[in-house]
Amino acid sequence: MLKRLYISNYALIEELDVSFPGSLTVITGETGAGKSIFLEALGLALGNRADAGSLQNKAKKCVIEAEFEAKNYDLSDFFVKNGLDFENLVILRREINGEGKSRSFINDSPVNLTVLKEIADSLIDVHSQHQTLLLNQTKFQLQLIDSFAGTTHDFELYKKSFKQLQENKKQLEELESKEKQAKKDLDYYQFLFNELNEFELDENDVKKLEEESETMENAEFIKSALSKTAANLGGGESNLLSGIAQLKQQLQSITKFNTTYKELFDRINASHIELKDVYNELENEEGKLSFDPERLNDINEKLDKINRLLKKHSVNSISELLKIKDEIGGKLQLFSSLEVEIEKLKKEISKVEASCKKQANDISNKRKKSIGGIEKSIDAILNDLSMENAKFKIELKTKEELSPSGIDEISFLFSANKGGEFKELHKVASGGEMSRLMLSLKSVLAQKRALPTIIFDEIDTGISGDVANKMGNIFSQMAGNMQVISITHLPQIASKGQHHLFVYKNDDKDKTRSFIKVLSKDDRTVEIAKMLSTGKPTESAIKNAKDLLSSN
Repeated sequence: MLKRLYISNYALIEELDVSFPGSLTVITGETGAGKSIFLEALGLALGNRADAGSLQNKAKKCVIEAEFEAKNYDLSDFFVKNGLDFENLVILRREINGEGKSRSFINDSPVNLTVLKEIADSLIDVHSQHQTLLLNQTKFQLQLIDSFAGTTHDFELYKKSFKQLQENKKQLEELESKEKQAKKDLDYYQFLFNELNEFELDENDVKKLEEESETMENAEFIKSALSKTAANLGGGESNLLSGIAQLKQQLQSITKFNTTYKELFDRINASHIELKDVYNELENEEGKLSFDPERLNDINEKLDKINRLLKKHSVNSISELLKIKDEIGGKLQLFSSLEVEIEKLKKEISKVEASCKKQANDISNKRKKSIGGIEKSIDAILNDLSMENAKFKIELKTKEELSPSGIDEISFLFSANKGGEFKELHKVASGGEMSRLMLSLKSVLAQKRALPTIIFDEIDTGISGDVANKMGNIFSQMAGNMQVISITHLPQIASKGQHHLFVYKNDDKDKTRSFIKVLSKDDRTVEIAKMLSTGKPTESAIKNAKDLLSSN
């Protein structure tokens, strides 16, 4: 339960330190005194959004601490999961600086807002005024049903699975779109690849082909040049090799006289050997040289095709063509891998979808089983709240296709009169009826969830008189099993509290401040008398206030 709330530097509150006992505590005060500020500050400690504009003094940080007694509630799993030391006293703290930046703590250990909200949801339920309006919304109705049915955790798991299913389906659409486009281009790319793959493309091979083509085309001229060169070098009676041989003989005869002559001889001899080798190669090349028109045609056709490919792909070299070939091959491979990936993803989708359907069916069955008990409990409480003929009905329709809410469509229906037609809440329920219906739901839900604390912020809007008295009785009944804190403007409810806190404000010279205090028995009498009368409490109002207090 909430034991203590400390607030400093927030809105009209300079510093406030309030202790809360168990059972039923009521909070009253004039409009604008700061009751809503008190609740907003508590909300920050529970993980609500921070706003630097609410700081009274931006030069100082705002600090809010909510202290809870949790010894009777098993929160050990939460603390272990988040690496925190479990203690029976849980202190939630929020610090906000002048720039709006905030820090969150659980028992002095820093945590993020998600963790702070998670533990807060296990410690307290704050019913704000706008929640009654949410009662018309399908999402809120679904949350209530899951709380009653005990399927909140199951539904969270389903939502994760459903989100994964949607992501997988979106990914499949993208892959199939790529595959569709790839199929359009597949034949074209396959043709290009085959066209490039037809040739053994290599820079050196192409160069050799070009040389061979040019040689054949000039075969007659080359043969003539080789023949004349060979003849001059070693053919006939008078040739270069014969002349060099004579030079060798003449020089050899004097090599014994000087080493220089010997060196000159060796050089002429080496030249003679080299030229003889050149002569042999000339004759060999001349002998090999032939003109083959068919071979020349094949070579030129191949070179023409390669040149067309170079022009077609707007490149200048074989290496660039090879790069293009690899790129096209990669695209063909991608198409093949797309098919594999699509098949794999389809299997995964089938698996996740089957899991989602099982989860959704299990949740739906649990929701259906809980409905009868919920309706019966709500009708009983509505009867206690002077709505003897009112009936509450939960309509649950099951559909085939999965949705974010599972396979269920839910509607809260209401009939205020005996034999009346069931219609959606917003069409038939008045403000007072909505307040009583919300209290009924919260009362049953509190028993189901066994929360330590529940706070009602003016849930009594739209009611008065005997109904208000009966609503106060419901609060008292709830307070037998949990801590109930009610912010109220009705004297009938205020008189039910075992403890009474009063919110007020003082105007100083330079600022207005809000305060809260515990009312004594006499103070309570005066406060409730004020609530009963329109101005200064009359003797009659004082007597009525005493009667209200003594009857509780």
